[in-house]
Amino acid sequence: MGVIESAVDTIKQMIIDGKLRPGQKLPVEKDLAEQLGVARNTLREAVRALIAMRVLQTRQGDGTYVTSLSPGLLLDGMSFVADLHQDAGAMEFLHVRRILEPEATALAAARIPDADLAVLGDLLDEAERLAADSAVDHGKLVALDQDFHSLIVSHCGNAVLAAVIQNMSGRTVRARIWRGMTDPEAVQRTLREHRAVYRALLARDAERARLHAALHVLGVEESLSPPSGDAGGE
Repeated sequence: MGVIESAVDTIKQMIIDGKLRPGQKLPVEKDLAEQLGVARNTLREAVRALIAMRVLQTRQGDGTYVTSLSPGLLLDGMSFVADLHQDAGAMEFLHVRRILEPEATALAAARIPDADLAVLGDLLDEAERLAADSAVDHGKLVALDQDFHSLIVSHCGNAVLAAVIQNMSGRTVRARIWRGMTDPEAVQRTLREHRAVYRALLARDAERARLHAALHVLGVEESLSPPSGDAGGE
């Protein structure tokens, strides 16, 4: 292991051990370098790496601090990975989403406040209005789709689960899905699936919410799957 990687791991361990806490300012560079037994240039590179990981943040003119270390912040880069991977890679992310999102939706059924249920209804109404236009604004549909799913999973009661799901399908992946729906019926079917999830949440029916969420993500997965070959098919 190189000296920079070793310094990164040491600072991480200091955080794990509670020697550095969320929101705490790092010691001055000279003192921290001496504490770690590394050159100051090495420490600077380690700090840059940890900033890229969202573990540390620099405040201009003030110093370097440990971030909140919230799951949403630390897992944020996963959405870039999801956007980066195409075809088979994107399908693997959707597969994970299909495993996790139904559970989060079921958990949200008992937790989501009435006020946010009303927001979900407004998001669906707006999406349905957009889908009825002669020239569909896919960009707005993507944003509404993201808001709809994010709001639901944010109420699952598990910050790690919510963060993982929200980063399973980045904005580029969602855009590909919506723009791929050249058939107006495909758009309407997706919106009906959203509406079914919403009705289950309104009824506080966790099992029905789970089922409709699973069917919805499966439908998205199948819409992106390449057609099967004729030979040897069943």
